Amino acid sequence: MTIQVREYATLTCDTSRETSMDLGVVSQATFDWLLELQQSWKGRADLLSIEGKTRLKLCSYAGYLQSPHGEAIEILPKTEYAIPTGPERLRRLLHTMLRSTLGLKHREAGAAELLRSRTPLHEWVIRQFLKELADLVRRGLRFDYRNVEEQCRFIRGQLDMTRQIRQTPEKATHFHVRHAEFSPQRLENRLIKTALDIAFKLTKDSDNWRLANTLSHQLVDIEPINQPLRQLGHWHHGKMMQSYSIINPWCRLLLEQLNPNFQKGKHKGIALLFPMEQLFERYLKACLRQQLAVGAKLTPQVSRRHLLSHAPDSAEDETVQNWFVLKPDFLIEQKGVCFVLDAKWKLLDQRLSTSEHKYGIKQADLYQMFAYGQKYLDGKGQLMLIYPKHNDFERPLPVFRFNDQLSLWCVPLDLYTGKLIEGDWLGSFDCFQFSAA
Repeated sequence: MTIQVREYATLTCDTSRETSMDLGVVSQATFDWLLELQQSWKGRADLLSIEGKTRLKLCSYAGYLQSPHGEAIEILPKTEYAIPTGPERLRRLLHTMLRSTLGLKHREAGAAELLRSRTPLHEWVIRQFLKELADLVRRGLRFDYRNVEEQCRFIRGQLDMTRQIRQTPEKATHFHVRHAEFSPQRLENRLIKTALDIAFKLTKDSDNWRLANTLSHQLVDIEPINQPLRQLGHWHHGKMMQSYSIINPWCRLLLEQLNPNFQKGKHKGIALLFPMEQLFERYLKACLRQQLAVGAKLTPQVSRRHLLSHAPDSAEDETVQNWFVLKPDFLIEQKGVCFVLDAKWKLLDQRLSTSEHKYGIKQADLYQMFAYGQKYLDGKGQLMLIYPKHNDFERPLPVFRFNDQLSLWCVPLDLYTGKLIEGDWLGSFDCFQFSAA
């Protein structure tokens, strides 16, 4: 049983309620598992909040949850206020955003691929991993030399004289040798085999299972790694390993998201979740790079400035300390001019143009942008807040002015095309290559 909801939906164990994209009905056992999952959750933001004894409210995560009792919850992005008629478009959007954040080129999807896109998110991720692994095996895995020390009945390589001298008489016919073996047991292959074992264990899709079974037989001689997360940082990205570059993000995704705690003990289940704020920010980075003018430089997560400096009385050397780093999402530099941009995964409403509602813009976001303008632009220049486009926010808002020299624009991004919606802001941001129309 799969329940389809979207961000900020309510989950309840009250079976008298009717299910929708904003309300999911789960069993009491799954409800209790979700409570346990929240208590053990290690993400930067809460997975869900508790609203009474029978209600839970999801936070800003999209992805897939499956309890040990078999119930599955598919969480899709909330891209508009109205309840969508079907989840397929949102699911494909989530796939597109994930591909972009992993740095992978979009592939034209045929009828079969569109059909598979209706499967749960973790099955889609497993499918992408298995396809890339099949291509890699077809091209050939990379082998490497490794040092082997063993005891055998013939001399192979170099004889270990120290250990041989200490050999007992009953084993006089054995030799302690050292030699280099050309082996597939290199770190990257072992990490891939570990991810393959996870995929083979979790998949319920028949096509995925058959492909994983075939690949498992082809990689049967490669040993998995017990603690792969500790070894991921040692993946080699040199010129000789370019053929592994495409499978690396899928392998990392399986090991980081579908590995560890959710497969063991009382929390056994599947949790493949992505914080939408981070996913939108990374997706926007990929989109902006496609729209920059020649010579413009995009720097994400820049941290060159601090909110204030301070020299504590207790400091013996009277060193001035910088406090509260200011880290805008994007800084664009072109011909000595800087532009500051920030991504906000929130739904604005262009109809709420009153001083009371203020389009739904958060006051804290404006304070934040004002600080960026003072510290990064010296109080003179152009700032931009980028929000997702939807039916009630289809065009850029009129300019906001902190003063005569510092302006702020709120611009929608079309999530399906990856393009900023053109408007009056174009005259102030020559760092983008847009037509004047």
